[in-house]
Amino acid sequence: MSKIDKAAKAEAEVLQELRPGQSIELLKELHILTREGRLNQDSRRKLKQVYHLFQFIEKLLRELPEEGARATLADHGAGKSYLGFILYDLFFKSTAGGWVYGIETRPELIEKSRVLAAKLGFERMAFLNLTVAASTHASDLPAQIDVVTALHACDTATDDAIAFGLAKQARFMVLVPCCQAEIAACLRQTKVLSLSRTPLAELWRHPLHTREIGSQLTNVLRCLYLEAQGYQVTVTELVGWEHSMKNELIIARRNGQAKASAAERLRSLLAEFGLSSLLETRFRLD
Repeated sequence: MSKIDKAAKAEAEVLQELRPGQSIELLKELHILTREGRLNQDSRRKLKQVYHLFQFIEKLLRELPEEGARATLADHGAGKSYLGFILYDLFFKSTAGGWVYGIETRPELIEKSRVLAAKLGFERMAFLNLTVAASTHASDLPAQIDVVTALHACDTATDDAIAFGLAKQARFMVLVPCCQAEIAACLRQTKVLSLSRTPLAELWRHPLHTREIGSQLTNVLRCLYLEAQGYQVTVTELVGWEHSMKNELIIARRNGQAKASAAERLRSLLAEFGLSSLLETRFRLD
């Protein structure tokens, strides 16, 4: 087989893995494809993650009026904006007036994203150099956002994304939490008292278990909080565990039916784990 034939075969194999209509130029700019149009193992894994998440988000967008033709989406902890760019390329580019907002604290990534959006003609993308918490009151964002995403937003940034979504009356929130350290730290601080109070504290007596229980508990509390605020919550896998250990995907759909039972279970769980102080900060129910 000649070099030309090998190159053509390799290109055909790559195209089979891409979504219809996907911009090859965009994937090269994002370094998902090499300059020769190839996929390596790492970029294949990254692309699989983003495509899998895109499938969930596309379905939600099409539930909006006019099938999301004028939808607004805010991506928190955007990083290099892989998700935002691919969402725009595969969905928003063909809509009448939808907008994608990338929110990120690192100014160099914001600048690179702005340059790339201009180069590709993605006119309805905006990138804001803000923390997730500060973005809630930023004048550069509309008063209402349809979809809020946070892919691997670290520790309490996911909670800030939830607070943002509540403030913006988001119809949907799509969250992949990461590095849930805050509650694990609280469990460590109250370990001695908890061990004397309940045998359940054995679940987080050892440091490794503290981290794991803290991570699991954090996401359980977030789901109850969302239900208490009028959202229907689904929890599933993002991709197979062989690709990422931070793999929990939380999808919240606003139905306006705040569940008193969820609020009560949230209070009970916080009390059981000695975390009731979080009712004044992360999980305000008033």
